[in-house]
Amino acid sequence: MTDKPRPHNQALQSGIALGRRALLGGAAGALGGAVAARAGGIPKDLPDWTAGMGPGVADEPYGTPSKFEAHVVRRNVEWLTASTESSVNFTPLQDLNGILTPNGLFFERHHSGRADVDPAQHRLVIHGMVERPVSLSMEDLYRLPPVDRIAFTECAANGGMEWRGAQLNGVQFVRGMLGCAQWTGVSVRTLLEHAGVRPGAKWVLAEGADNAALDRSIPLDKMLDDAIVAYAQNGERLRPGQGYPIRLVLPGYEGNMWVKWLRRLEVGDEPWYTRWETSKYTDLLPTGKAIRFSFVQEANSVITSPAPEKPLNGPGPYVIRGLAWSGNGRIARVDVSTDGGRNWVQAPLQEPVLPKALTRFYLPWRWDGGSALLQCRAIDETGYVQPTIEALRTVRGRNSIYHNNSIVTWLVNTTGEVENVQVA
Repeated sequence: MTDKPRPHNQALQSGIALGRRALLGGAAGALGGAVAARAGGIPKDLPDWTAGMGPGVADEPYGTPSKFEAHVVRRNVEWLTASTESSVNFTPLQDLNGILTPNGLFFERHHSGRADVDPAQHRLVIHGMVERPVSLSMEDLYRLPPVDRIAFTECAANGGMEWRGAQLNGVQFVRGMLGCAQWTGVSVRTLLEHAGVRPGAKWVLAEGADNAALDRSIPLDKMLDDAIVAYAQNGERLRPGQGYPIRLVLPGYEGNMWVKWLRRLEVGDEPWYTRWETSKYTDLLPTGKAIRFSFVQEANSVITSPAPEKPLNGPGPYVIRGLAWSGNGRIARVDVSTDGGRNWVQAPLQEPVLPKALTRFYLPWRWDGGSALLQCRAIDETGYVQPTIEALRTVRGRNSIYHNNSIVTWLVNTTGEVENVQVA
């Protein structure tokens, strides 16, 4: 695997995905043969892990992954930003299972490095167009009724390096600014009702306590809907890189708006037009103008195997695995193509299929050893269909950064190696 730019490749002819029944039958036959070939009893020489006792429970107070999974880590692209303090690392989606992203592998995006906040001194202030301005300690928040929500968060720049062509070779770099977790905290509606929102209020400014003091204007309707002030992620307290001790969670909205190290919510009657929503996080058009306030992360998907990090080892039965998600709600369908979009097969969705959360899909596939162009496209419950890169460029041009949710294409070479390409 490499993070160096890769050349654009022309579309190559590839095979068509077979029917599920035929593939499952072939896979079962192959598995049966493999089991029969190995059936020879217990090896004479026992491996080390059965010959003696291992460490006890007291030797590892906080659990760590197996040493054989040491390659499953977040990675960054050195040339992407001027410094690591204002940079991003990428989730290894290709090595994960299920829909929840482990906290230690969850991508991070910072604008001034991680803030190291003392929870005993931290306060959340709610003020502006409210009847009762309040300053809440962490103890105050813990005393309020908690809520739990499973939701993905995605950087608006996920895939942003691909506007002009295929650049980086890997699931991790093409779609890895993404993670999904169970978030626990307090409903923002509860907090705003406690403060008493005044008539005429329409917006809320959320501000972080990091050195960048990142702040974003958020519609009041969204804050009263499914937003929460979270203090826990996947069952444990937030980690510093995820906004400890509290962060904003806005299911379906772009990750920059999920303000970390949250210290202030100001209620107002119009947006603030901060630098984070004017000079940044707007969608540039070919005319030079930009679309502002494009909050929702549109339907998106990616095949995680086969992929550049997951090459094929000879012809035979495989399972095409992938992820789909939409900020508009549930994923309704995922289609898979093995010939660059000429033919499509609907892939089964794996439960649970939750709104504004990652959804797994699997499709058995027999690779005949020829070249193939693997694609997937997501359709959400609103009927929105994930677009091609050319369809996006028709509207947005090639100089944009954010909201590139175009169909990703993997070229499977006859060697079994897989690379990132774009097809017209």
